Amino acid sequence: MSVPVKQPRLLVRLFRAATSSVLATAISQVTLIGLLWWGAVPALASAMAFIAGAIPNFFIARRWAWGRKGKPPVKGELVPYLVVIALTGVASVGLTTLAGWLTEPLGLTGLLRILVLDAVFLSSYAVVFVMKFALLDRLVFRRGARTPEPRSKA
Repeated sequence: MSVPVKQPRLLVRLFRAATSSVLATAISQVTLIGLLWWGAVPALASAMAFIAGAIPNFFIARRWAWGRKGKPPVKGELVPYLVVIALTGVASVGLTTLAGWLTEPLGLTGLLRILVLDAVFLSSYAVVFVMKFALLDRLVFRRGARTPEPRSKA
């Protein structure tokens, strides 16, 4: 028998999700800056950076912000999470790629170009965080959703 999942209050979930997102963003930032420094194109660098942060963010936020334990149900949590982060990822990658195209004619090079692209990438994370939190909270990890507990033989 499944037991209802006890979730922290909304503001606690928001704070924990934001903290988890800051950690994921830090991972993404290191990845993005490193790849751009090594000469990767903005589209590839931002896509790889997004993935590098999204994977740990799922597990940290799932457990800490929404109180989920055990193996995540594929259809109930994993697939909806992937859809939500894919939408926010497209926004981040798209904005960073657009910034790369727009800054190309300006002749920005080296550290200045990296800083401009990084600022756009980071800003896009801030813009989509509230939308992402709402979708995760209301759709993916909604109140009353159940995480299957292992059955014990009595």
